[in-house]
Amino acid sequence: MFYFFFKNVVLVPWLRWWSRPRVEGLSHVPAEGAAIVAGNHQSFLDQFLQGVMIKRRINFLAKSEYFTGKGLKGRLMAAFFRGLRGIPVDRSGNGAGHAALDAGLQVLREGELLGIFPEGTRSHDGRLYKGRVGVAALALRAGAPVIPCAVTGTFEALPAGRRRPRTVPMTVRFGEPLDFSRYANMTDRRAALRAATDEIMNAIQKLSGQEYVDCYAADVKPVK
Repeated sequence: MFYFFFKNVVLVPWLRWWSRPRVEGLSHVPAEGAAIVAGNHQSFLDQFLQGVMIKRRINFLAKSEYFTGKGLKGRLMAAFFRGLRGIPVDRSGNGAGHAALDAGLQVLREGELLGIFPEGTRSHDGRLYKGRVGVAALALRAGAPVIPCAVTGTFEALPAGRRRPRTVPMTVRFGEPLDFSRYANMTDRRAALRAATDEIMNAIQKLSGQEYVDCYAADVKPVK
């Protein structure tokens, strides 16, 4: 109930008034059935733009910090993301995200859409960074297609560290579904996950036009 109220009564009217975002390739998102929407991550706005453009409800993996904040602000933030069906991801150490991946797998087994940002964190400079293999692990375990998605303009509107968004043109592009069933029987699982993830990131890069950096965003310190 909260999801559809927030989307249709609050978010959609506000975005149409503020920036009038465009959408391309929406027909690539299936009208029903399980699928993973994998996108680039440049801004806090990305997940909201995807949610607005897709008619179906989309469940996002979100960093656990959104659910554990203290004080009134923290509790409101946690309630907000739970209402949007956010799934907390613990990024504090090796293996810490297994529970979140299991939750994501459950979403797919229920025939719903799952939104993932394979980079794992927002880009600090607008470039596209190497993807984490969790997205491929979910696709192979669930047998679900991956819909590559690129959001442009959000880095210029609201990059990490900026409080107030600028009004700039924004576009959400969806690419053709990617099928990774051919990797299901590969004996080298690590190689299969890496190959599938790289294919996803290549599809996102073609949609976004971003410069690609072959390292994880979390390992690159912003230039001050």
